[in-house]
Amino acid sequence: MFTGIVEELGEVTAVEILDDASRFRLRGPVVTEGAKHGDSIAVNGVCLTVVEHEGEEFTADVMAETLNRSSLGALAVGSRVNLERPMAVGARLGGHIVQGHVDGTGEVLERKPSENWEIVKISLPADLTRYVVEKGSITVDGISLTVVDAGPDFFTVSLIPTTLDLTTLGLKQPGDPVNLEVDVIAKYVERLMGSQGAGR
Repeated sequence: MFTGIVEELGEVTAVEILDDASRFRLRGPVVTEGAKHGDSIAVNGVCLTVVEHEGEEFTADVMAETLNRSSLGALAVGSRVNLERPMAVGARLGGHIVQGHVDGTGEVLERKPSENWEIVKISLPADLTRYVVEKGSITVDGISLTVVDAGPDFFTVSLIPTTLDLTTLGLKQPGDPVNLEVDVIAKYVERLMGSQGAGR
């Protein structure tokens, strides 16, 4: 379980392409502190398991399902990534409940800078639109954000300078893919309401 509050901007240092998976080595001094085999670390919003850990770097295997459903397959050596360790029990929930299970990918459509913030417009897959509402929560590349506008096939978020400086959203340009995870509470409510309807 994560909160969507990115701890550091890491970097991909090696990529090994396997038959039905990929193995990534990533550098992140903050998230690797005290890390051990089997720990979870969110990489651009995808929950990955630490396979090896040495110094400020860790290795994680990414299976084909994850590569197909997320933007991790587009990562290369030198790519910057958002990193977050799981939330500790009893810690403050600074963002919202994030599972690290990507629901789909969007694409940066437009950036509108202003003096103190920047509006970013992102495409939204049709099967996710019902979960995205104005002023609701959404996770973009592992970042907990508040939806400003929710359109039929897009949404917008307003980014403060800290988010632009410390996450990949400060680097993304129109056409770049991003991982999306909608609010899990909305999915549970939909399932429960559907079950009630079926019961009647």
